[in-house]
Amino acid sequence: MPDPDSHIPEDRDPGAGSLDDRHLPVIARTKAETARIARVIAPTTDFTRPEGFELMQGGAATVRVRPNADAFSILSGNMPFEREMDFKLGNALFRKTWVSAPSSTKASDGLGPLYNARGCQDCHLKDGRGHPPATPDEARVSMFLRLSVPGGEAPPGISEWIATLPDPVYGGQLQDFAVPGLPAEGRMDIAWTETPVTLADGLTVSLRKPGYTISNPGFGAFHKDLMISPRIAPQMIGLGLLEAIPAADIIALADPDDADGDGISGRISIVPSQEFAVPMLGRFGLKAGTPTIRQQSADAFSGDMGLSTVLVPDPWGDCTPAQTACRESPHGQEPGVRDGLEVDGQSLDLVTFYARNLAVPERRNIDSPRVLRGKEVFYGLNCVGCHNPKFVTHRLKDQPEQSFQLIWPYTDLLLHDMGEGLADDRPEGRATGREWRTPPLWGIGLTEQVSGHTNFLHDGRARSLLEAVLWHGGEAGAQRDAVIALPTEDREALIAFLESL
Repeated sequence: MPDPDSHIPEDRDPGAGSLDDRHLPVIARTKAETARIARVIAPTTDFTRPEGFELMQGGAATVRVRPNADAFSILSGNMPFEREMDFKLGNALFRKTWVSAPSSTKASDGLGPLYNARGCQDCHLKDGRGHPPATPDEARVSMFLRLSVPGGEAPPGISEWIATLPDPVYGGQLQDFAVPGLPAEGRMDIAWTETPVTLADGLTVSLRKPGYTISNPGFGAFHKDLMISPRIAPQMIGLGLLEAIPAADIIALADPDDADGDGISGRISIVPSQEFAVPMLGRFGLKAGTPTIRQQSADAFSGDMGLSTVLVPDPWGDCTPAQTACRESPHGQEPGVRDGLEVDGQSLDLVTFYARNLAVPERRNIDSPRVLRGKEVFYGLNCVGCHNPKFVTHRLKDQPEQSFQLIWPYTDLLLHDMGEGLADDRPEGRATGREWRTPPLWGIGLTEQVSGHTNFLHDGRARSLLEAVLWHGGEAGAQRDAVIALPTEDREALIAFLESL
């Protein structure tokens, strides 16, 4: 396959020129297609009417909006009939409840020994967004803490890597559940502090800042230099389309030295690939720490549920060598059964297919004058400097749902410094403790309908879209300040535009 990044200068970002799209069955673009795509994805300057195909956020894979909580659970609109069974089987596995070993239900045993959830959909309820606990006693199933300590070495071939290690006792993730006979690792507790922000028109918005502690540690003291990062489960729609964006197109948006002087300096994430054993472009996760949906799925099986796959074959999940009883607990691996794993290769592939094909719903109210004015404000404030509106995916062989689609995800999939207010002070790969991947905005207006709440940002601290905007800092500080200064009508139009996505 031709190197899709061959035109990217090597000094653009360390390692960028070596990246490719080996995870995809790419059919190379012609020069005519490349020129046509450049015209199609150029930013609009006409806000008097919707753009062509803007209604179809996920290209031909887009589906009509369901009026209920199933809006994020529909298969790609352009999926051939003969592939629908794989989606349904993947859905069944995604909804499956796993049990601890040994069990008479051998097709479902192997959970844990330490875990955060018993099934994928426990965290991604209705394939939507997780949330922080509403009360101190509510389960933390759709939210957890990442753990690390300073140290370690950079993976070969990846520059600017900030080396960290898992906590030597508790590993890389706090698991708050355990199989019988073992203690859970602990409990994440949150204390909120409210800070008022007064906008130019006199409206006061209260921002809540979380503080995190861990109570009831099950395996002794944590490392003295422990770094933690809270994460809510992200929505699942459109992942396959994001995976199909050419790496070169994402790299071309990076501006690590802010050469254009707009105050925005997105950087690419480069991560090791467990599947291909080479550095790859990071696309998934809140800090773009994973290159493909298949690896993201395998990591979730291991870290969230303690289940082994061909990519992460340890049957004890995130249990460390210091957690001896955990590693010695029964597991669900048997020779000759399920490929000798707890999640066999076929099951991993089906879950990957399901996650790749959760469809993006249509836009709403795209021709509303208020929505169009909000779009103009969004562009005028240069929110598109990070939330890049559109891409055209690779032309792909044997992957029709994602092949050559004009999509509108409103993300650049790059890392951006979001300021001290949103900093978790925990680096991950090339991402510093202040950097986050730009989240896609498609579907954001359906969050309450699907998930029953309006909690946004990496830890769900924002209780509305306006609060989420007001938490922006760092590279987005100028945009936040401009929103604070907006006339009421323009601010409400901006929110209406976001709610239409």
